[in-house]
Amino acid sequence: MSVATASPPVPATPAARRRTAIGVLTMVASGAGNQVGAGLGAHAFPAVGPIGVVAVRQVVAAAVLLPLGRPRPRSFRWAHWWPMLLLALVFSTMNLTLYIAIDRIGLGLAVTLEFLGPLAVALGTSRSRVDLLCALLAGAGVVTLVAPGPSTDYVGVGLAVVAAGCWASYILLNRLLGVRLPGLQGPAVATTIAAALYLPVLLVLIANGRFTVAAWGYAVCAGLLCSAVPYAADLIVLRRVPAQFFGVFMSVNPVLAAVAGMLTLRQMLGPREWAGILIVAAANAIAMWAQRGPGPDHSPC
Repeated sequence: MSVATASPPVPATPAARRRTAIGVLTMVASGAGNQVGAGLGAHAFPAVGPIGVVAVRQVVAAAVLLPLGRPRPRSFRWAHWWPMLLLALVFSTMNLTLYIAIDRIGLGLAVTLEFLGPLAVALGTSRSRVDLLCALLAGAGVVTLVAPGPSTDYVGVGLAVVAAGCWASYILLNRLLGVRLPGLQGPAVATTIAAALYLPVLLVLIANGRFTVAAWGYAVCAGLLCSAVPYAADLIVLRRVPAQFFGVFMSVNPVLAAVAGMLTLRQMLGPREWAGILIVAAANAIAMWAQRGPGPDHSPC
């Protein structure tokens, strides 16, 4: 009776290592750009408010996704339309609640709380001890981060949690659309509908002269760095690194957001806030690693 022996691991070729290195660098640049874009967008709040920045971002996102998705609406059935309409509502709500939260509690705290959304989806797919550990870690991180007390901005915290719920809904709806429609057709149509919902707001702000040159610049930069660049980067990254690694790396975004908040908005965090951010980021990383499957969908914000 022969005994099967495990084959020795095949060493990575220089070309494979180079592809992985390019993928990692692209993820770092995309994640940093995404958070810096959110910080730059916050500079337009005094002129047009969070809703004005979100309106510009939705238009930019639609301009990016429509050519990529090339949807064919005439072939859509009701089974396609209802998830797309819900996804459009999710896009509209998530971006607005996140930006108002950023305005109230800061970039690092808002993005960290928003990451509870993909974490909840990851934990909902299994019931292992690792998942329980991640849930406890995330809970401890949130308590450390928020430090409930008389001075806590519960409205800002609540809006960030709403954004987290929207991100979780986005992941589930996007997966459903991915099964029913090929490519990016579903997100492209949903983003376009969301942009149309914000178009009256954008026109009113323009008519009232609220958009200064600086406000336009900040809002457009936010749209490009938070929509155009991440979507293009994902196409590059997912051809070079495993989806699981991509999902784990996404967990570093709360840390990148905290750094971007310090650099672009002068939002300095103390040891307690940093501890909370790192705990939540660690809970996300462990949960995505334990999934051993596709990572969470990219944030639609």
